[in-house]
Amino acid sequence: MRLSNKSSADLMVAKPNYNRDEIGVGIVHFGVGGFHRAHQAMYIDRLLQRGLARDWGICGVGVLPSDRKMKDVLQAQDGLYTLILENPDGTRDVRVIGSIIDYRYAPDDPESVIELLAAPTTRIVSLTITEGGYHIDKAGPDSVFGVITEALSRRRARNMESPTIVSCDNIEGNGNVARQAFVSFADRYHSGLSDWMAQHTTFPNSMVDRITPVTTPDVITGLAEQYGIDDGWPVVTEPFTAWALEDDFAAGRPPLEDVGVLTVDDVTPYELMKLRLLNASHQGLCYFAYLAGYRLVHEAASDPLFADFLLAYMDSEATPTLLPVPGIDLPEYKRTLIERFANPSVRDTIARLCADSSDRIPKWLVPVIRANLISGAPIRLSAAIVASWARYAEGVDEAGQPIEVVDQLADSLMPIAQTQHRHPLAFIENSALFGDLASSQRFVEAYQWALDSLHSEGARATLELLRKEV
Repeated sequence: MRLSNKSSADLMVAKPNYNRDEIGVGIVHFGVGGFHRAHQAMYIDRLLQRGLARDWGICGVGVLPSDRKMKDVLQAQDGLYTLILENPDGTRDVRVIGSIIDYRYAPDDPESVIELLAAPTTRIVSLTITEGGYHIDKAGPDSVFGVITEALSRRRARNMESPTIVSCDNIEGNGNVARQAFVSFADRYHSGLSDWMAQHTTFPNSMVDRITPVTTPDVITGLAEQYGIDDGWPVVTEPFTAWALEDDFAAGRPPLEDVGVLTVDDVTPYELMKLRLLNASHQGLCYFAYLAGYRLVHEAASDPLFADFLLAYMDSEATPTLLPVPGIDLPEYKRTLIERFANPSVRDTIARLCADSSDRIPKWLVPVIRANLISGAPIRLSAAIVASWARYAEGVDEAGQPIEVVDQLADSLMPIAQTQHRHPLAFIENSALFGDLASSQRFVEAYQWALDSLHSEGARATLELLRKEV
């Protein structure tokens, strides 16, 4: 049966035990994709299941052409969707999530979105707009930044308090990055607004963690066949979830600590741990794995050669750059990461991890390299990861098959990568991505060795040689 408020009562899976008609919008979220629905919306649903946070329901907002499909699906399903937790033993936990109680597509009616953001009931505005979403050079009045700053301007004019703006994207200091982007945009379009924001608007940093692959057609079909649920866009994810959030809110917040969220004074240790261990390790896995012929993450992560490489990177190069992480057992976290990557039920794709690398490597891995160059710690494995990206960006795998390089800079990066046989440093001489790393002799030597090995010996043989050295 088609998922809806009416049909959900008859479903034989976990579902909302609360009256969704009595839930008010307190959070407006931009970028309702798989991750938001597996993570933040799930936490709010947990609170609602406990009879808490009744004023903190979510209204999703889309601004991109691709968001129209989400609008059509969620509106047809009364905002409901199915969350499927794939356990490593092959069992699954299925729940219908009800915390998204409204969804609006801003290009259809921008005024209604702006007034929703300007409403006193809206106290949190949250974002998952991807790592590249904070480049505001081309952002206009109809962008995320445009509609939010217009609403902030109206709140200022009406002498209202500001909402808190919470970035949930995988960026070091994501709250600081969001603040800088919004302040810069406000200075361009709204005179004096940035001064008001400095006094009234908070941008807490956050660390978010849950592996959430793209929903495939077989997930939709399997849900209908096994559970009788006709859901146009269910979400598959792993059992593990974590969220660390700076407790700096301008207009209150739901009691997230009651459902496992770490509310802390400083999220920096947690975000460095996650970005430099999990996210950077994803990049450490994906290019080598794709070149070697793997297409699914769990298959590559189950290969001892790849698992050993990732653990060596985490232990010898990433961990020395981290701060003490209160309440976290780092050795256990690293071991668990390999288990999470190797979960055969999640079926995450190598291609997803390889996408948008120009937004990822500079934010997740280059800071590790820079820190270790300064401290004298090893950089050989990190340099090899950069080399594996450069080799992948050539657009042909080791079997001679074309690679679809998905990256906003693909048109410029691929021609550069294809010159590497005669100019081996061409890729890392891109200062916009790598700064001055091409002038570091220690990094260049490690990078060039790895790139030469990838060309002459291949991905597996390169990893075997690296394993002998660590």
